[in-house]
Amino acid sequence: MTTTQTTAAVPAVGTGAGSGGPKQSAGVGGTTTVGRGATGASEPAATRGRTSIADTVVVKIAGMAAREIPGVYDMGGGLSRTLGAVRDRVPGGRPNVGRGVKVEVGERQTAIDLDLVVEYGVAITDVARDVRENVIAAVERTTGLEVVEVNVTVNDVHLPEDDDEAAVTETRVA
Repeated sequence: MTTTQTTAAVPAVGTGAGSGGPKQSAGVGGTTTVGRGATGASEPAATRGRTSIADTVVVKIAGMAAREIPGVYDMGGGLSRTLGAVRDRVPGGRPNVGRGVKVEVGERQTAIDLDLVVEYGVAITDVARDVRENVIAAVERTTGLEVVEVNVTVNDVHLPEDDDEAAVTETRVA
């Protein structure tokens, strides 16, 4: 006699019935259970218990991986970058590696949205491709979640003269 066991399909990120599906946003501060372990002394030690990953962990991993790519000057939209610049100048303030990163995390999958500022002169499509590859590799390797998509939005281009104007503005203080 053969017995079969059926398992429920895991909906992809952004799908599911109604709004109560498995997706969560980073702003809410949710967690995702990656491994549902068994309990009991007869189980191997590596499978006892469960592993949960907070959404902010995925945000930070994706942010760090995107910043590693040459040609990425900064991340975030205009207001986000302005507030980040102020925060970075405050003594004791730490840079926000999650600026410009939004994630949706399901039970086994995640989708990531990135807002970038690229350096003038770089091929934007090449930078976007490299960012996508690096973010997917870092998140999948570190969390075990499947990255279903990485959407890259280039909000601005950093021009070399932008640094010159900032230096002149800072020296005007007497």
